[in-house]
Amino acid sequence: MNCGGYDMEKVNNNFDERLKQYSEEIKSMDKIKVLLVEDEETLAMIIKDTLEGQNFIINTATDGEEGLRLFFDLRPDVLVADVMMPRMDGFEMVRRIRQTDKYTPVLFLTARSAINDVVEGFELGANDYLKKPFGMQELIVRIKALAGKAFNFTESTPKETTGFEIGDYRFNSVTQRLSYAGTGAAPHAATEVELSYRESEILKRLCENRNRVVNTQNVLLDLWGDDSFFNSRSLHVFITKLRHKLALDERIRIVNVRGIGYKLIV
Repeated sequence: MNCGGYDMEKVNNNFDERLKQYSEEIKSMDKIKVLLVEDEETLAMIIKDTLEGQNFIINTATDGEEGLRLFFDLRPDVLVADVMMPRMDGFEMVRRIRQTDKYTPVLFLTARSAINDVVEGFELGANDYLKKPFGMQELIVRIKALAGKAFNFTESTPKETTGFEIGDYRFNSVTQRLSYAGTGAAPHAATEVELSYRESEILKRLCENRNRVVNTQNVLLDLWGDDSFFNSRSLHVFITKLRHKLALDERIRIVNVRGIGYKLIV
């Protein structure tokens, strides 16, 4: 039917198409967007099919270089990545991502379980670590937990303190910079260092609870996702590194309250 020079049937079809597209966009807003970077094609296909069946939106890459490009193109809610990959491994990919993106949750999938490998992954800014082989249900639960943290971050929250004075040190939890303002540094010694993501998050919690015990279990559940003995050893490694980086001010101590947690004393 033609009305005033307009084909009304065509107009109605265009409207229906736009309405359908809009409805699909609304539905997709409730889905978790996952970028999977995995060079094992069979495993990647299994994970993709499983997650799509659970209402996830999933895109895949087969190496770190492709994963890096897709990450900034797609801006996923969660990044799931293998460690050992051709062209660029998962560690290097996440290191580059964390230079500009400090918050998107990262879950490593790997057959490597040595303590040094795990610590390296967390220092680069990983949020969780899943050892192969793993169950699909466990993967889904971990992704949902990480996505929950990502969504909570984007919600409107009260403004939090980001700058802290720790004796002669100044710490900014956003830039992850720790600077020394005292006079006890040796000539030519570095007076400002950039903390890893994990170090920064732990120090922030210690500063927010100065002279009070920060519960180990709470830190592990918040930053690692579980409070296993293995992860508690990783936390101890980060605490030791923070002690070294705060060593120029002898008044500063991070005390281990055995069986409970850690306390920052100045």
